[in-house]
Amino acid sequence: MRTDLDHLPPTKQRELERVVQIVFEEFAEATALATNGWKRKARILKVILYGSYARGGWVDEPHTAKGYQSDFDLLIVVNDKRVTDRVTFWLKLEQRLDDELAITKALRTPVNFIVHTLGEVNDGLAHGRYFFMDVAKDGVALYQADDIPLHTPKPKTPAQALAMACEYFDEWFPIAMQRFELSRLGIEKGFLKPSAFDLHQTTEFLYHCVLLVCTFYTPHVHNLGFLRTQAERIDPRLTYVWPRDTRRDRSRFEKLKEAYVKARYSKHYRITKDELEWLGAQVEELGRVVHAVCSERISALKDGGEATS
Repeated sequence: MRTDLDHLPPTKQRELERVVQIVFEEFAEATALATNGWKRKARILKVILYGSYARGGWVDEPHTAKGYQSDFDLLIVVNDKRVTDRVTFWLKLEQRLDDELAITKALRTPVNFIVHTLGEVNDGLAHGRYFFMDVAKDGVALYQADDIPLHTPKPKTPAQALAMACEYFDEWFPIAMQRFELSRLGIEKGFLKPSAFDLHQTTEFLYHCVLLVCTFYTPHVHNLGFLRTQAERIDPRLTYVWPRDTRRDRSRFEKLKEAYVKARYSKHYRITKDELEWLGAQVEELGRVVHAVCSERISALKDGGEATS
């Protein structure tokens, strides 16, 4: 795996150094008071940069009209499955990275991260999951505890890829549309907060659907911003579902993103029928695009297309 960052500007290289430092600081704090033997032995084995900043082709235009900016995407590899628990070990890191971006301004690039064990990564490679294959091929190791390489990928045959893609589509797309119908019924009856949650779930399930069909992997997160970033790499049509030109459009997406928790548990969460109807129209369009992207992917596999991402 590559370890050089020569393709990145010096400012981005320094920023990534800071990100890795923050990762280790927060992990050390999360495990500092551990009394269990396994917690004391918890280790980060690798920190891998993947995505546009690893491959090249990132976008960094936060001050333009559309304000689009690629994120740093990190795969953190740990030595114990229990250490992947996001709430117990990684929630403070997520908050710290957000604060360093939005409040202290120590970071200028948004950061997304996923956490897996080395066994999970190697299992993904052994089962030909495109996401892990792309990480192994294009990723840049920002930190490695040792020089042990990842396993050699074993790509799926087109027939195997077709069967798995169809299985994922048949599972995830219908349940997404079921939640969409519930949201529409709720909006009609004035059940605004439950409708916001149902729209969140529709959006989340649609992103899981397209990621699983096209890459055979989806992160175990509910963060729509993160899922959107991951999915929009697959097809440019997914990018234009959510307008970013105005603050109002961006604010509405943020309300949808917050609905997973706040629409259920916060008495301060407010959303209007007009906002829900706008969000509903965008989610409906997302469903149309996801259906098209997945159908095209499955069709290509049926035609004997090569099993690559």
